[in-house]
Amino acid sequence: MPKKPVLTERKSKIEVLSSKTAFEGPLFRVDVDQVREPGNRISRRDVIRHNGSVVILAVDDASKKDPLIVMERQYRHAAGQYMWEIPAGKIEDGENRLAAAKRELREETGYSAKKWTKLTRYIPSPGFLGEWMQIFLAEGLTLGNTSPDEDEWLEVAMAPLSEILGKIEEGKVLDGKTLIAVLLFTHLRKKRKR
Repeated sequence: MPKKPVLTERKSKIEVLSSKTAFEGPLFRVDVDQVREPGNRISRRDVIRHNGSVVILAVDDASKKDPLIVMERQYRHAAGQYMWEIPAGKIEDGENRLAAAKRELREETGYSAKKWTKLTRYIPSPGFLGEWMQIFLAEGLTLGNTSPDEDEWLEVAMAPLSEILGKIEEGKVLDGKTLIAVLLFTHLRKKRKR
């Protein structure tokens, strides 16, 4: 019988031979790195560097069976379409992740939350993007006033979890951070009920 594969962490020495910034903008910069990789291979790697982002799964669980999730609809130029997603935003220089999450939720949706929990942290596209995204669960919501950035046009709505899961199954939710947060939240809820 063949052995089952085991996830192990093997560390090989990686060496950055040179690095130069090819572009710097207000949101990110692009570095061109020459890297000695495993097997002594030298490669060019173009890497987008970003301060990191916070992602907020804001949940109104008054209905324990089918909680409401705060969703935003906005036009995403890079994707060429309007998309439904959960709130998120950039971490400002020197800003604490939780403080950034609270600020982004309030600015974009008008909501604040009494309870904050870290769900997970991930890298959205590690082949070329050096950005960490921290997902928070926000509960105990209170509605206030929004103050979105001047380049943000957002339509905010509350949607039942079951409806969002249905849209995911239909392939109508395409945003990665929303997929990860909603599916992880659903998995953890099912685990707690056992």
